[in-house]
Amino acid sequence: MIKKLKWFIIVPIAIFLAVQLYFFVQIWWWVDHNPTMTAFMREQQAAMQEKDPKARVQQQWVSYQAISANLKRAVIASEDANFADHEGVDWEAMQKAYEHNQEKKKGAKTKIHGGSTITQQLAKNLFLSGSRSYLRKGQELIITYMLEMLMDKRRIFEIYLNVAEFGRGIYGAEAAARHYYRIPASKLGPEQAARLAVMLPRPKYFDAHRESAYLARRAGIIMQRMNSAELP
Repeated sequence: MIKKLKWFIIVPIAIFLAVQLYFFVQIWWWVDHNPTMTAFMREQQAAMQEKDPKARVQQQWVSYQAISANLKRAVIASEDANFADHEGVDWEAMQKAYEHNQEKKKGAKTKIHGGSTITQQLAKNLFLSGSRSYLRKGQELIITYMLEMLMDKRRIFEIYLNVAEFGRGIYGAEAAARHYYRIPASKLGPEQAARLAVMLPRPKYFDAHRESAYLARRAGIIMQRMNSAELP
């Protein structure tokens, strides 16, 4: 009985450690090599192919230097103003998001806010599904700290900008710039960059509602904040 109990404890721990080792080695590889399809991209492509077997996500990798500084500043201003300073998780932002969302549950007419940093979003996109659970959130935090330990901020941001979802089947800055504006990511102006950054929390929705009043209003706010965004 005791031996069986030990196996019930040892086997799950061994599996957990093996999974973490896989994540660690994969991240270490990506320090110097570019990811291709992420877990989130594969999941979304599979969903698209249920309706159209020939459907493929659009993504083209470009270097950090080939992405407009306007987009870099806009994304930081919109998604993670403290990106250059935190160590992967912005606990204060998460607390504020939690308190805000509790008010939403009580009936306040406010939008649901997320407190995830750019590094956390990248962790989810690289390895995890779009499902929500405490277990998945815990794994996301572990991967987040692995990313911060093995990569510098610039590399984290470069990968994020190349794999972030900007619309239905649209991934990365280059594909987004060409999809919405017919230009390369290096040529994005301030307003174009701000609109793309605002789309990130709900890319599929804004892809279908490009004339949204909220999108225009929020993009104006991000344009005012862009100059103060600190780039890695």
